[in-house]
Amino acid sequence: MMHLAIIPKNHVGCKGARRAGGGILTIYLDNAATTRVCREAAELMADVMTGRYGNPSSTHAMGREARQLLDEARGRVAAAAGADKTEITFTSGGTESDNWAIFGACEKIRKPGHIVTSAYEHDAVLEPCRRMEERGWQVTYLAPDADGHVTPEMVAGALRPDTALVSVMLVNNEIGAVNDVAAIAAAVHRQSASAVHTDAVQALLKVPVNVKKLGVDMMSLSGHKIHGPKGVGALYVRNGFRLPPLIRGGGQENARRSGTEAMPAVCGFGEAVRVGALAMNESVERMRRLRSRIIDGVLAEVPEARVLGPGDAPHILSLSLPGYKSEILLNLLDAGGVCVSSGSACRRGRRSHVLQAMGYEPKVIDGALRVSLSRYTTEQDADGFVRALGSAARGVLKAR
Repeated sequence: MMHLAIIPKNHVGCKGARRAGGGILTIYLDNAATTRVCREAAELMADVMTGRYGNPSSTHAMGREARQLLDEARGRVAAAAGADKTEITFTSGGTESDNWAIFGACEKIRKPGHIVTSAYEHDAVLEPCRRMEERGWQVTYLAPDADGHVTPEMVAGALRPDTALVSVMLVNNEIGAVNDVAAIAAAVHRQSASAVHTDAVQALLKVPVNVKKLGVDMMSLSGHKIHGPKGVGALYVRNGFRLPPLIRGGGQENARRSGTEAMPAVCGFGEAVRVGALAMNESVERMRRLRSRIIDGVLAEVPEARVLGPGDAPHILSLSLPGYKSEILLNLLDAGGVCVSSGSACRRGRRSHVLQAMGYEPKVIDGALRVSLSRYTTEQDADGFVRALGSAARGVLKAR
């Protein structure tokens, strides 16, 4: 493989930080929104764009080489998910995968039916469900319990004879709750013919993911949450489960999603999976330690701070400073070179529907921050965030 030095060493160093415009040293703790592309994936993508750029549907030598690259990427993603290669279809990302799963599963039913989902799903699930309501479907939105979980009992209790689809996320993107999707799927399949889908965008390479053990019919994945590129994801569709094609045309992706595959992105996704799988055990353990380190530091700096959610996932930490405004804290942190968020990046400043679904009072929701880690996060990053948050909180109090 051709190796291209396309990422200068001083742009993103081994400590996971960079200098913005040569000035402030940035601490990036918004990895649930997106991650930096790992060097191995970036180099392979450059090689595919400039050296091995054949169309995988072509029959000549360069086409066959591209087909091999495509098969390798598919195999890597399948292996990480515990799936067969034939069950993985590449998409443009997690949002497309979620949309396809929901609309496709409903398209199979000739008349409006019923969907069960949770009230704290990503908008990529909630918005398609709302669209189906406009088409005459009924949707049950389950609120999580006090610990932040959607339980098998909740789901089983919501099933109806006309339930066509159950969609419950594996890892919540704001509070890091890990749902027992295997038990949910088993409960559904015991009493219903409903399809089961899970959004596992925040789960891959963070918690164990095996579609056979989960027992789901469909599962959504994304590349840019695991140090792969943006604009690529995958949908697992269980062999034997018939899902209508998303895009019709030349019959690519086993006739499920026509159109020439985005080869650089697909290969980058596969390479990010390969590299991440090798480092998973170590990186998960390190993220857990750093998460605990941040909690201890924040509670020492700002005793009134609260930890929200169960803290199941190793990389997501939801905090609140009740009585403070998260947008003010975010601005102060940003000015100090610290990148965190108040929730899902897709919400763009709207109040967190996740925390609302969990029943938190407005002052807790309005003071919430999401800190999310990656395998590149360091102790220096964690300690720098704690100091910056303490300084920001004191600055807000002083200004009152």
